[in-house]
Amino acid sequence: MKKVLTVIVLLLLACAIGAGVYLFDYHHAENSSLYYISSPKHGVSCDISGSGKIIFVPGEEPKAGFIFYQGAKVQAEAYAPLLEKLAERGILCVLLDIPGNFPLLGINAADGYVSKYPDIKDWYVGGHSLGGVTATMFLDKHHEDFDGLVLLASYPFSNLSDTQLRTLSIYGSNDGVLNMKKYESSKDKLPADLTEIVIVGGNHANFGFYGEQKDDGTAGITRNEQIELTVGYIYDFITGTEREPEIPVEEVPAEETPAETTEG
Repeated sequence: MKKVLTVIVLLLLACAIGAGVYLFDYHHAENSSLYYISSPKHGVSCDISGSGKIIFVPGEEPKAGFIFYQGAKVQAEAYAPLLEKLAERGILCVLLDIPGNFPLLGINAADGYVSKYPDIKDWYVGGHSLGGVTATMFLDKHHEDFDGLVLLASYPFSNLSDTQLRTLSIYGSNDGVLNMKKYESSKDKLPADLTEIVIVGGNHANFGFYGEQKDDGTAGITRNEQIELTVGYIYDFITGTEREPEIPVEEVPAEETPAETTEG
């Protein structure tokens, strides 16, 4: 019996070590992404006072609220450029920072923000890759509190077809990571009100600032262009407006930003 218990303990220890190695081998946010947290523009303020979240608060009264789940094994700060730019347009954005950089470990992390900001009437939840999958799992139990879902290079796990949620799905034409067979077969789990957009030349990793991703396709547009287009599409979807997104020449002012580094 003692030998059996020893084997079980060793197996559990090996599993724990394996899980730790897996979770801590992740895509780090590039240094330039931190600029959008430390120096937001156009009156946007960044609230990082609480653990597990980064909130971008617009300088004006928020038009809506948007809660975002990071991709699997991607440091949350990598999505700061995307959400800060949305906040510049008046959307309060909550960037969830899930333990282990693994969204499935924090399915209910989006809970509580609707009641925290009672003056915001329209709320949306979304995520990138596995973060989008996790967002659908959260909405399965909380869809009545939200107006819509935003999927970036992702697909649903939970069946939301009977809900009244509006849904926006965006992916890049050069995405080499997204399982397109799974994507197509999962569409029947989405609500009837679905807007689908393919960014020509976009790939999987360029929704965030975390460098290249294994098996991804080569992008035909710049990362900045893909993020700017995405911001425009999400803004139009949430607000119901028609606006052509502008593509700036530079991602961030070079003189104010530390040199970019790519890890992971």
